[in-house]
Amino acid sequence: MLSPYETAVAAQRRPALEHADGPLDLRELVRLATLAASSHNTQPWRFRLGAAAITVVPDFERRCPVVDPDDAHLFRSLGCAAENLVQAAAAQGHAATVQFDAPEQRLTVRFEPSASLGPTPLSRALVHRQCTRRPFDGRPIGADAGALLEQAGTVGRAHTRLIDSPALRDTMIDYVRAGDVAQLTDPAFRRELVHWLRLNDAEALATGDGLAARASGQPSLPRWLARPLLRFVLTGQGQADTDTANIRSSPLLAAVLAADDSPAAWVDAGRAYERLALQATALGIRSAFINQPVEVPSLREPLRRALGLAGETAQLLLRLGHGPAAPYSLRRPVEAVIEVDA
Repeated sequence: MLSPYETAVAAQRRPALEHADGPLDLRELVRLATLAASSHNTQPWRFRLGAAAITVVPDFERRCPVVDPDDAHLFRSLGCAAENLVQAAAAQGHAATVQFDAPEQRLTVRFEPSASLGPTPLSRALVHRQCTRRPFDGRPIGADAGALLEQAGTVGRAHTRLIDSPALRDTMIDYVRAGDVAQLTDPAFRRELVHWLRLNDAEALATGDGLAARASGQPSLPRWLARPLLRFVLTGQGQADTDTANIRSSPLLAAVLAADDSPAAWVDAGRAYERLALQATALGIRSAFINQPVEVPSLREPLRRALGLAGETAQLLLRLGHGPAAPYSLRRPVEAVIEVDA
């Protein structure tokens, strides 16, 4: 018998609606959009439904001002959601175009029927994509798969570079470790992170968001017991050691790069990551973020030099590899994220 948490996951991650013709189910598209990645699983988005369009707008009440003071991750998250809309629409036989309105801070995704479109490996991966915060098994990722990943991770201003150099991997480990220590010794960062931790199934089910203990491989404990333990288990050195082991288990790292560091580039980077992650999922490859060198300001310039960037910016970092699926995180109900005109 499924637990209440597993029952909720099964309902949220039921297969995408597929058909080659007929009307577009916009609410189904929103359900699949909410399965996109977001920093701390904050889900900082709202959706406005039109006749043949969905507008994605930021929910600034869900921003993370410590780890994401300029809202770059927030706009990358919006890009992730928009890309899910594109792929989900294709499964229903509709082409989608994405337009970012920088002054209005919103994305509009417009749809039109297309006889050439239908379900794809990426649309079928929508309900399976996840960030796997576990070690991988070390099996290599072949050149053909790598080429597909790089191709998928190219959208607008953003593109993906795969990293398989042992020397550069060691450098990335050094930067991730430094980022872990910097973040987890910052009281403000710790308070913000703990705010989004869901320490047991009941908390995760009540909010439908945040970093669930189950999804992170942690035991489900009552808050009165788990909260005091965090000072001992949530340490910079401990997290650095965990991330080092996880990176060393990963045959490939990847950097999502962009031509500039504007909100439009953040959106494209989010779309590029999401498409890359969906392609990886379709190939049976797991992924997880290692964004500390992007998030800690003092590490950005060393990271830029290590990657040999001239004019471009590193937007997201992740590791790729093979391994079993982890428990899925939860999402808020569709009704909670759709804006209804008064």
